[in-house]
Amino acid sequence: MMNLDDTFEHIATALMDKGYCILPQVLPEAITLALTQRVTKLTDKQLSTAGIGRNDKHHLNTSIRNDETYWLTNENKIDKQYLDWMEQLRIEINQRLYMGLFKFEAHYAHYSEGAFYQRHLDAFKGKSNRVLSTLLYLNKEWQESDAGELLLYGDNDTIIETVIPSYGKVVVFLSDRFPHEVLKANRDRYSIAGWFYIRG
Repeated sequence: MMNLDDTFEHIATALMDKGYCILPQVLPEAITLALTQRVTKLTDKQLSTAGIGRNDKHHLNTSIRNDETYWLTNENKIDKQYLDWMEQLRIEINQRLYMGLFKFEAHYAHYSEGAFYQRHLDAFKGKSNRVLSTLLYLNKEWQESDAGELLLYGDNDTIIETVIPSYGKVVVFLSDRFPHEVLKANRDRYSIAGWFYIRG
């Protein structure tokens, strides 16, 4: 595992060179394990069916996505450990790339067996202040046969990355540049999805 400075430098360099970064387990194991235990214990009453769109355009459409979510807050000590780690990343990215990131928000995501999220963009150029997307996978002993891969698309609709959602893996990418989708999972699949914002 890389030290923290090397991790942040690697992420910044990859974002500058190709717009995305995929890393094996980079958070401290104690934090990753605590997050995993927390998300797997969330109840049906706590989890909400995920929607699409933002603000007044937000609505449910289970033909596009059918995962369940729960937002992280600083009031929960486990959530706060992750949010604090992402705050360090925000500061380091701003120092290296001058992106002007000022806010981060994230939710736990649970994909039950058969759940998916069709191809989409997290932001559209000039129409969103979401600029950097992040994913942390919380699936112990995930096998290729469990499916549920993240597909990252580049130019001309080509798949540039097929990401197995294995435990501790982190993905960071420019929100308005890479369409992506989550394939159907063959078992319960857990992650944290997050976004850094700029003002505006």
